Amino acid sequence: MVGANTRGCELAKSYQATRTAPSPDSAVVRGPGEVEVRLRVNGQDRTMMIEPRVSLLDALRDRLELTGTKKGCNQGACGACTVWVDRRRVLACLTLAISCESREITTVEALSEGDTLHPMQQAFLDCDAFQCGYCTPGQLMSAVALLDEGHAGDDDEIREWMSGNICRCAAYPHIRAAIRRVRDEQGGGRASH
Repeated sequence: MVGANTRGCELAKSYQATRTAPSPDSAVVRGPGEVEVRLRVNGQDRTMMIEPRVSLLDALRDRLELTGTKKGCNQGACGACTVWVDRRRVLACLTLAISCESREITTVEALSEGDTLHPMQQAFLDCDAFQCGYCTPGQLMSAVALLDEGHAGDDDEIREWMSGNICRCAAYPHIRAAIRRVRDEQGGGRASH
């Protein structure tokens, strides 16, 4: 038993020796008031003054007036606020805007190119994959990401990987049909964005 304790102490000392204390210059605390935050949103650099506690959702909607991303539950339970950060799905209501500096943020506004809808947007229209439309932006962002991630093999897989997005109108069969359509049109591959 003494040997194990001795070895544990040696490991702890070794670990402590490898840790370096942050230099005073690297430990910059921002806030508590407004600070300058620089975000790259939909390919454009945007700068704003916000408090460090502001969510990405509130920064997008209230400061940048990108209102396509919806505030549903504001607790990470519904998926209406789904956006991409570095091409990965995130819930904007649970993500601090300040944590997204130096990262690429993509919102639903960037899916279409001018008047040309993204194939998933067109499929949602053609397959009636929305009713009230409130959850649609988050559903679209997740559906495109789902194909990019390669998780659209069958309905069970689609259902599982879209489970973070809730549709209170129960358009799920139509949403899955839209995803299958784009998947099949693109040879089972990526959603081309």
